[in-house]
Amino acid sequence: MTGGSLGLRTASYGSLSVQQQQQQQQQQTQNNPLLSNQYVAASPPRTVLISRKPVKMMMKEKERLVSWFCRFAGRKKVGMIFLIMVSLAALGRILCLGKGQDATVIDHATAIDHAKVIDHGPDRRLKKTTAVGLVPIFSSEGGNLTRDTSLEHVVRHNLQNPRPDYFKGYALPPGNPCETFKYPPPPTDRKRTGPRPCPVCYLSVEEAIGLMPNASSYSPVLRNLTYVYEEHSSKTEFGGSDFGGYPSLRQRNDSFDIKESMTVHCGFIRGPRPGHGTGFNIDDADLHDTEQCRGIVVASAIFGNFDVLRQPKNISKAAQENVCFFMFLDEETEQYMRNTSILDGSKKVGLWRIVLVRDLPYSDPRRSGKVPKLLLHRLFPNARYSIWMDGKLELVVDPYQILERFLWRRNTSFAISKHYRRFSVFVEAEANKAAGKYDNASIDFQIDFYRKEGLTPYSSAKLPIQSDVPEGCVIIREHIPISNLFTCLWFNEVDRFTSRDQLSFSTVRDKIRSKVDWTVDMFLDCERRNFVVQGYHRDVLEHMAPPVVILQHPQTPFLPPPPPPSPPPPAVRLQEKVSNKRPSAKRGKGKKRNRKVAAGSVDTS
Repeated sequence: MTGGSLGLRTASYGSLSVQQQQQQQQQQTQNNPLLSNQYVAASPPRTVLISRKPVKMMMKEKERLVSWFCRFAGRKKVGMIFLIMVSLAALGRILCLGKGQDATVIDHATAIDHAKVIDHGPDRRLKKTTAVGLVPIFSSEGGNLTRDTSLEHVVRHNLQNPRPDYFKGYALPPGNPCETFKYPPPPTDRKRTGPRPCPVCYLSVEEAIGLMPNASSYSPVLRNLTYVYEEHSSKTEFGGSDFGGYPSLRQRNDSFDIKESMTVHCGFIRGPRPGHGTGFNIDDADLHDTEQCRGIVVASAIFGNFDVLRQPKNISKAAQENVCFFMFLDEETEQYMRNTSILDGSKKVGLWRIVLVRDLPYSDPRRSGKVPKLLLHRLFPNARYSIWMDGKLELVVDPYQILERFLWRRNTSFAISKHYRRFSVFVEAEANKAAGKYDNASIDFQIDFYRKEGLTPYSSAKLPIQSDVPEGCVIIREHIPISNLFTCLWFNEVDRFTSRDQLSFSTVRDKIRSKVDWTVDMFLDCERRNFVVQGYHRDVLEHMAPPVVILQHPQTPFLPPPPPPSPPPPAVRLQEKVSNKRPSAKRGKGKKRNRKVAAGSVDTS
């Protein structure tokens, strides 16, 4: 009989009873997955596995050892020494076992308390995990419990975790000012009403870059997303376009049934590659540059010469070198910028890389602007994160700080600000009709369609959802399958109904949320106004130009009046009094003469 048939020896115990107990524990954990982590935490660590020698050889070795020992000591001394050795060994084993179990339990509990700490790559793991005070834990590999020191960091391993390779968020180091940051009370200035920015606690650019995830966020259920390509499509039901296709209502409903692999309509329907013969056509050199953007992209667009080009401010050197800044222009806007010497042949204006778009898919420039706004993942297929901002906005905070504050710190993959005043889609629809944003009949048709599908006015019953109406001029997102699907389906609603994307936002969000554990994170509108400055459209600025000049005229600085002259000495004052008497008499004569002259002139007339 060999030692392999008798079991395996651990660091302390090698008996068959302990081995059988461990096998029973493993069977229990297999039958009950909830006990797996407890078993991992409570079991003592194992060392390298050593096979046993045959029993007969072991017995002979023991007999030789005992006989050799008895030659140098009597039986009583031998027995006493043997008892002392056994007692010390048992006491040491008890102490080591208790300490090991306590350590593993503490490690497991600490790992649960800091479940938000995540592996960010070999270059940042040690700094991040020690910042929140994690202690070493043990991991199970191949059925053996071993200390995880291969990557020189501390990380929580969960045997039952279905997403081991995804970003799970992090906790800020203790004492960080952003942990205890609170919004100050709103200012009570009656002269200034309406929305305004509020303070936001950003980390430094260096800290934000250090916390950038090396792994993507988890995309529930959906793993592979592809897009419909049809050279020839025909309209069968209401809505749709040659650019976005004409999906039937059945296809629309199927697109909300989230599966592991899906193929959906997502614009660019007539070409296998976005920007080539699809409408919204882009030159090969520009397409090549968009495909080379593999990290963060900040994008905007100006169509119909509708806005003024605004340069980002307060951008760090790291962002200037590593973040892609792309501005999409149509031919009308591009020609205007060339005529006004804003744009030359370099395709660069400040930080913006200019991309000329030909053959816009819609006659309405605002509707064409929804293409880059909602389909950035198709124009930048290799980008990880994107920040979209409307052409009327000016970026004033570094992109790394924005992503850290609104995505990574909140452990979300899609963030958008909620409207500062309106929360219900029905209220938003009435406001759009009152402002003439779109024809009333189309808005009424869309709202009535959503009402029949179950749309209800927003109320506290929808919590934790904070609003049904976004302020959609800024979108911060990570490009993962589920967020890409959301923007595809959102664009399909804009293509089918009105171009007012605020009306269709909540319908798409709620349909996806009802199928999978994913939703959109909505932050305060005053926070959005902290990192972008909202300007006016070009036509408004042109009408506002004369009043602005008049208002700025009285604001020119005035020099303060000169100080009064020092009083003269007393001697000079006496001379002044004497001299003042004489001119006063002359002044009287002059007055009389003036009166006579005046009277004479009247008489002569």
